[in-house]
Amino acid sequence: MVVVPLTQPEREVKMERHKYRADEMNWVRIAAGAGLVAGGLLLLTGNRKAGLLTAGAGTALALLDQRDEVKAFWDALPGHIDDVQDVLFRVEATVAELEAQHGRLNNILRRQA
Repeated sequence: MVVVPLTQPEREVKMERHKYRADEMNWVRIAAGAGLVAGGLLLLTGNRKAGLLTAGAGTALALLDQRDEVKAFWDALPGHIDDVQDVLFRVEATVAELEAQHGRLNNILRRQA
């Protein structure tokens, strides 16, 4: 009879720690988030001036961090303004038409009364 030794393989637990380098940490995002949160808390506690200043600083940092998205929005803004202007012109025309119909309807009702 052959005896085969049953050896267990050594279990090497390799735990690699993820080392954060300064390049991987986005300090601008952290500062922007902290500024927005702190500004919101200051506004909630009644410190309006300090809250607005802090929230404004956090917003400015967030906008600096998201330059590409802000530029894309800024480039698309004239098209959105044109769309809103068209809607406002349509609403204005509709209101003018309703006003004219209201005047005609009042004239008709006065004649019948």
